[in-house]
Amino acid sequence: MDRGVCCASKCKPQNLDENLTRKMYFLMIPRRIALAISVFVLLPSATVLRAQTEHISSVSQNDMPDAPSFSGQQESPASSSSTAPAAATPPATTQKTQSQQQHDQAAEDLKKEEKQRILGVMPDFNMIDNADAPPLSPKQKFHLMWKSSTDPFIFLTASINAGIGQAKDSNPGYGQGAQGYFKRFGASYTDTFSGNFWGNAVLPIVLHEDPRYFRKGTGSVGSRMLHAALSTVWCRRDDGTWGPNYANVSGNIIAGAISNAYYPAEDRGAGLVFTNALTVTGEGAIGAQLIEFWPDISRRFLHKRSHQTGVQNLPATSSPQN
Repeated sequence: MDRGVCCASKCKPQNLDENLTRKMYFLMIPRRIALAISVFVLLPSATVLRAQTEHISSVSQNDMPDAPSFSGQQESPASSSSTAPAAATPPATTQKTQSQQQHDQAAEDLKKEEKQRILGVMPDFNMIDNADAPPLSPKQKFHLMWKSSTDPFIFLTASINAGIGQAKDSNPGYGQGAQGYFKRFGASYTDTFSGNFWGNAVLPIVLHEDPRYFRKGTGSVGSRMLHAALSTVWCRRDDGTWGPNYANVSGNIIAGAISNAYYPAEDRGAGLVFTNALTVTGEGAIGAQLIEFWPDISRRFLHKRSHQTGVQNLPATSSPQN
């Protein structure tokens, strides 16, 4: 074999390794340069990111609520001002307080009304002298109705009506004697109770009407008489406005319809319903006149007479010295 060829064959792998090593060295230079550039670029970015992180953490700490102070420590103005709105009274509580005050005032008015009587005998529980009186609650309306329907004077009136009916032989189907009298007594009292139950309790609650008589007390005699007469068909509502007295008129009609259940068969029908309703309504208009003017009559005659009697009964005193 030729010696030059052999040397060429032996030297060729060695030159190839040197070429590869040289190329790899030159390839690593750009990588080192790129790594150095990356370090110089990322280092400021890391510094900025760290500063931003510290700023965010400080802000979040400031936003956190203060630790609760002990009882012995004095609160700062900021904390006291922050708790000030909590001490304010909520609107719902204020409304509830006003409603309770109105309820208590209405209860006081009822106590006064329950002591009102004409001539010391006839109940005058439904009259009120205050035009701005608060409305009654449903329970108070029922209480007023029950008090007015169970007073001894109501039973006395029913017994008188039964005696007059017995003498006139009205509603002959009831007959005479004790049996006829007690039937007439029961019918008269039931008419009154039924009218009060529907006209002064149930319907006023449903229709939000005030069952009491609001005395005018001032003005001309004619205007006061008209006010009293219209009270059976015109009333004050729970909201303070005035309007038709649906409760009283409808209650009288309902009571008249119920009376068909206990009146004699020959007296029943539509005539009985409307006759009783109109009779009760007319009696209410007449009774309102007495309710309107009785305080004036009492002050002018009864109180004046009692005052004069008291003056006359005073003990004699010695004459003044000269």
